[in-house]
Amino acid sequence: MTTIKAGDLIASVADSLQFISYYHPLDFVHAVHNAWQREESPAAKDALAQILVNSRMCAEGHRPICQDTGIVTVFISIGMDVRWDEAGMGVADMINEGVRRAYTHPDNVLRPSIMADPAGTRKNTGDNTPAVIHMEVVPGDKVEVLLAAMGGGS
Repeated sequence: MTTIKAGDLIASVADSLQFISYYHPLDFVHAVHNAWQREESPAAKDALAQILVNSRMCAEGHRPICQDTGIVTVFISIGMDVRWDEAGMGVADMINEGVRRAYTHPDNVLRPSIMADPAGTRKNTGDNTPAVIHMEVVPGDKVEVLLAAMGGGS
């Protein structure tokens, strides 16, 4: 039986959201660079170059490329043989605590966009919680977490 500490899940969610806010996948960077190499239009070539420069600046400065860091969507598969240690809270609460820590991190505060009551007063939660969580229990002794911070243009 695998034991997962609540603090480890919380920290993993927070660290992952910070990471994806400023690092682009290598395949994306290569695809933009390849497009830049093939592009014939000076204006389009300049736009692609600016995307590459901005991507590098984000990675070096640990700042998001876009101020819309999105709605956090989490897909979590929890093995039936997993045991939670030091939890004191449910899995959704642990995930939302990770989101809260990521979006209020003092070195890279991310812009929250979640409304506490979207049909009413439309007050921002201030920490981008709650996340949209898709949770399933599966055979095994592992936990797999996939995160996406999906902005309005996603």
